[in-house]
Amino acid sequence: MTAFSATGRPFLKMHGLGNDFVVLDARAHPLDLTDAQVRAIADRKTGIGCDQLIVIEPARDKLADAFMQIRNADGSTVSACGNATRCIAHLLMEESGDSHTVIETNAGLLDAERGENGMVTVDMGPARLDWREIPLARPVDTLHLGITMGPLADPVGVSMGNPHAVFFVPDAEAVTLDVLGPPLEHHEMFPERANIEVAQVLSPDRIRMRVWERGSGITQACGTGACATLVAAARRGLTGRKAEVILDGGSLFIEWQADDHVVMTGPVALAFSGTLDASLLE
Repeated sequence: MTAFSATGRPFLKMHGLGNDFVVLDARAHPLDLTDAQVRAIADRKTGIGCDQLIVIEPARDKLADAFMQIRNADGSTVSACGNATRCIAHLLMEESGDSHTVIETNAGLLDAERGENGMVTVDMGPARLDWREIPLARPVDTLHLGITMGPLADPVGVSMGNPHAVFFVPDAEAVTLDVLGPPLEHHEMFPERANIEVAQVLSPDRIRMRVWERGSGITQACGTGACATLVAAARRGLTGRKAEVILDGGSLFIEWQADDHVVMTGPVALAFSGTLDASLLE
C-alpha cells in the first residue's frame, strides 16, 4: 500500500486532560502514514500538533467494534494509550448510541463504558509485572529496578501494554523532568524505551504525578502512566488499590481490582475538527 496523499482527509482534534490527539478514521478508506508524515501532522508549529496520532481502523477481532492504531509524535508505533482509548470509546459510543464498546489495540481488547458527567471508564487490562513483560534488558525485581539518575532513584517497573518506570519523590513539581526524562527513556534497562513517571504520594488515596512519555516528551496527562503509578504505589504499600492520580492536566481515577485488571475513569474533550492539507503528507 502506498502512503496516503490525497487532500480532504477529515480529522478530529481531541484530548484527555490535555494529552492531545489527532484522530483519523480509516475504516472506510485505508490510510498508511510514514513516520515522517506522522511527525509533520504532530508538529505544533507547522502541523496540527498532538502528542499522539490515532487511526481508527476496522476491527480484526470479531468481538471488537474497531481497532485503534497509536503513533507517537515522533512517528513510532505504540500498543497502549489510556487517554486516547477514552476518546475513541466516546466516539464509538456516540456513533452507536450504546453505553459500552470494545476497542482492539496492539495490547489486546479494551472494554469501555460511558460514565456520568461526560466521564468514560476503561478496563485497561491486567498490570504486567514480570521483567520479561515490561520488557527489561535483564532479570530484575520489578519492584526495585536499581536505576539512579540525579535525584531520582529506585523506580518500580510496570507494563500497561507499554513500559513504565515510576519514581517516587518528595516533590513532583521540583523534578527537572525535561532534563531527566530523555536519558531515562533511553536507559539501557529498557530495550523498547520507557515512559518515565515521577510520583508524590499525598495521601493513601491521592497521588500527584508528572510524566515524560517515550516518543512525545512531557505531556499533560498519561492514562497508562496513571495506571502504572497506582499499581506501583500499591505494590510499595504507599497507597491502597484505588486512588485519584493528579496530573498536570487534571485527575484520573484509578482502581487496581482484585482480578489485577486496572480500571481508569476520566473525561474526554473534542477541541476542533478539520481536514488535512496535502502539504502535511508530502
